[in-house]
Amino acid sequence: MPFSLIPDRIFDCYAQVTPEYLQSRGITLLLSDLDFTLAAKKTRRPDQPLRDWIAALDRAGIRFMIVSNNRSGSRVTEFCADLGVSYQGRAGKPSTRGLEAAMARAATDRTHTAMLGDKLLTDVLAARRAGVLSLMVEPVGGAVTAWQKVLHALQAPFKALSRRKMAGGI
Repeated sequence: MPFSLIPDRIFDCYAQVTPEYLQSRGITLLLSDLDFTLAAKKTRRPDQPLRDWIAALDRAGIRFMIVSNNRSGSRVTEFCADLGVSYQGRAGKPSTRGLEAAMARAATDRTHTAMLGDKLLTDVLAARRAGVLSLMVEPVGGAVTAWQKVLHALQAPFKALSRRKMAGGI
């Protein structure tokens, strides 16, 4: 189980994770966090750009599933039902159990799976530990609470290393 907090790739938002990029990496299953990755936590329903993005993934043959630590089962259930996608709730990230359960449900393996999220200590660490491609986005709505601001400040050096790696500097 590798311990690394450096994501394989950072994007400004989920929409930049294109089907073409995923296909070029051999990805057939995209797992994604929900809160602050696809929508702000207070957002109750998916918007049309998110629906269009998931439809584009589907047309490209890429399965999509939400893997969430969210304790509010009703929020995740309603959001995913509205989107028409499956989810793995109470994933326990950074544990790999939620990612592994989602891969088993999708009948695919780690070499064909990517995990998209906004937090290093949950999403990226779980992806790295599970051996899947780790993709990170800037949080939707930005850091709001004092704790989120501290957390994002702590993530900055690791995100900078990832950006340097992406630019060929490492």
